[in-house]
Amino acid sequence: MTDRSIKLDIGPLPAIEGDPTLLSLVMTNLLSNAIKFTRNISDARIEIGAKDETDKQATIFIRDNGAGFDMKYADKLFGVFQRLHREEQFEGIGIGLATVKRVVNRHGGQIWAEGEIDKGATFYMTLIKANGGKK
Repeated sequence: MTDRSIKLDIGPLPAIEGDPTLLSLVMTNLLSNAIKFTRNISDARIEIGAKDETDKQATIFIRDNGAGFDMKYADKLFGVFQRLHREEQFEGIGIGLATVKRVVNRHGGQIWAEGEIDKGATFYMTLIKANGGKK
């Protein structure tokens, strides 16, 4: 589909402690996936935000209304060379989310996803706030 729009909604995000290059790689990968998996949606929506913050930890999410996935395969999402869609549908070799998981874990966080086929996906990650949440 060549003629489509993407509505990108970015909410307030906390400052996060960690390697800016690696954390940028995480966000780039997750946002690129959201764009890729919404390409068949004429009015794609992608939301980036934070929720359920504690004093020291933030939960950041990226949500889209794209292809989604079957939750029974959620445990495979972050494995190396694991794909939930055929390569004819969506390009990729299956290392992006494995890399994301490794970076998030290296920063003391966790990552998980929720999805539903043809209704989109949401990726969540917990990360440590800058200065341990102190202002």
